[in-house]
Amino acid sequence: MNQLSGAEAFVRMLQLQGVKHIFGLCGDTSLPFYDALARLDHGITHVLTRDERCAAYMADAYARVTGRVGVCEGPSGGGATYILPGVVEANESSIPVLAVTTDISVAARGRYALTEIDQEALFRPLTKYTHVLDAAREIAPTVRRAFRAMTTGRPGAAHIGLPFDVQKAPVDEADLWAEPDLCRYPARRAAPDPAAVSAAAEVILAARQPILVCGGGPVLAGAEAEVLALAELLDIPVATTISGKGAIAEDHPLAVGVVGSNGGTPATRALVEAADLVVFVGCRAGSVTTERWRHPSPGVPVVHIDVDPAVIGANYPTAAAVVGDARLSLAALSAELTARAARPGRGRRSAVARAKADKRAAFHEVATSAERPIRPERLIATLQELLPSDAVVCADPGTPCPYFSAHYEFRKPGRHFITNRAHGALGYALPAAIGAAIGRPQSKVVAVMGDGSFGFACGEMETLVRLGLPVTLVVVSNSVFGWIKAGQRVAYDRRYFSVDFTRSDHARIAEAFGLRAWRVEDPEDLTPALRRALEAEGPTLVDVVSQPLHEARAPVSEWVA
Repeated sequence: MNQLSGAEAFVRMLQLQGVKHIFGLCGDTSLPFYDALARLDHGITHVLTRDERCAAYMADAYARVTGRVGVCEGPSGGGATYILPGVVEANESSIPVLAVTTDISVAARGRYALTEIDQEALFRPLTKYTHVLDAAREIAPTVRRAFRAMTTGRPGAAHIGLPFDVQKAPVDEADLWAEPDLCRYPARRAAPDPAAVSAAAEVILAARQPILVCGGGPVLAGAEAEVLALAELLDIPVATTISGKGAIAEDHPLAVGVVGSNGGTPATRALVEAADLVVFVGCRAGSVTTERWRHPSPGVPVVHIDVDPAVIGANYPTAAAVVGDARLSLAALSAELTARAARPGRGRRSAVARAKADKRAAFHEVATSAERPIRPERLIATLQELLPSDAVVCADPGTPCPYFSAHYEFRKPGRHFITNRAHGALGYALPAAIGAAIGRPQSKVVAVMGDGSFGFACGEMETLVRLGLPVTLVVVSNSVFGWIKAGQRVAYDRRYFSVDFTRSDHARIAEAFGLRAWRVEDPEDLTPALRRALEAEGPTLVDVVSQPLHEARAPVSEWVA
């Protein structure tokens, strides 16, 4: 019987599970794993990153655009702790990311070995599945369990700890096998109970002004066609959360756009308030989407569709609950409504059109401004004009997120907008853009970040240059942690404290890394600079000197109020 080392067996298991890319950073405890990656013919590309946090963000965005499991890795000790932010973001965003952290030898546990930490305890609350191996014979079943956990039910993250001596111990090659249907997600979809679908259809047919609110679930499930079919069957308006952007093409006459406190507007809120039934689809109905559970108002009937039964009823009582995969559930609901001869409603498209016109008018007023510093709205309008419809935009959660959420129209359904909505850590967009560009090389990828976020992740510009990826970075430069300063303006009587920092010349910094770069201060120079950056062959950066967020008309409801 042919035997492999534990490290070789682990690489073979990743190969059998269909892994094509691994993002990570080397360390002492990873030497056998790296040697196996170097020697074996496995078809996996390893992408060296500059820190483990960014490796996890790359794996996250890669998984979002490919529908495959994203894999990141790092060494023991600091590597295991640095990788955590990306793992918890992926898990809470229902993205299947496998974090592999190598570890001290099993034989060294409890003996004060350098970098010793209880990795399983560390990752347990952050993942769907975690296990630190005790013996090489556990490698194959552990990898299978991890992929099963990540891709079935509500997708999420998993962690495997790979001790140094386990990597060197023998494994029988005959023990290595995988489950091919778990290479992609969602795997092994759960169909809804027909009785629940029937009950939901009855509630929907009784409503005069229903609205769909789609979270990230339909995009994760690839249910865009089913969302459209149900919307057109009933002429029902479709609003989305930030994570749900892409559930429907946003130029469709039934597409409302984003609702909620981050990216929602008075016009879109009014459509939610006018509804006599809200159908949440793959949406947790959390604090941002509902503006702290005020919209929809308590008492409005709710139909809730979600693959995770724990989500349903957590924030709103339900008139009907459907547990199941979003694609299968929506298809079943459309079939049930068709069998009941459901007819489209009246006047719903005109209500959506009026709301969108009101939102566009307010946006256009500022988007054409020639004032300095450059208004964020003008940046959004310029990117809307220049980017192709299949572009992928990665946005950090500070200044870029509310503006893209509210005002940028993604005119193709599917995953074209990526932002970290679970925990909102700064420094996400730049590494996410690398993962997205590797996962979807046929699309133009743009990362938009504030200058605070730039400081978190600028080292990954070396990775961009080394890989030669044609990613364009856009820095919204206003020398402030603007989200916090805006909160201090509204809620703390303008007592600004420890939020301002010195403005950097991000274009010059980018050039030092090897990117082509432009700095823009005059609004009239914005279009030509962005066009040159987007058309260039390699990585580029445009530094846009922008209006500070606390002075802007950001579509964030608590600031407007």
